[in-house]
Amino acid sequence: MSRSDHAFASMQDGDFTSAIIPRAASGPTEADLAFARNAASDVLTRGDKDSSQPWHNPQSGAHGSVTPIANAYADDDGRSCRDFLASYVNGSTESWLQGSACRTPRGHWEVHALKSWNRAER
Repeated sequence: MSRSDHAFASMQDGDFTSAIIPRAASGPTEADLAFARNAASDVLTRGDKDSSQPWHNPQSGAHGSVTPIANAYADDDGRSCRDFLASYVNGSTESWLQGSACRTPRGHWEVHALKSWNRAER
């Protein structure tokens, strides 16, 4: 009996068996991001220099802190805005998020960008 060069069965990239399940993507969930956004709004509202605000999602166990990293600047609409970094920790997963928020006419800070921080982009 000879064997051909082709396998009897092949798997595609998305295929998996019941014994091997693809790992879920690690990183912040939308709920985790909501807690981080609230912390960003809180720390920016306080306006303390060199301050951070911790956050924690009790459902996922994720936590971190938000720290403003730059002075306020005016955006294209003339609103006062600030950039910040947020840490993200969940189990053995650790990462950083970068974001920016602008003050609304009512005086609240609204986060309008929050994404993974890539040190190479700095």
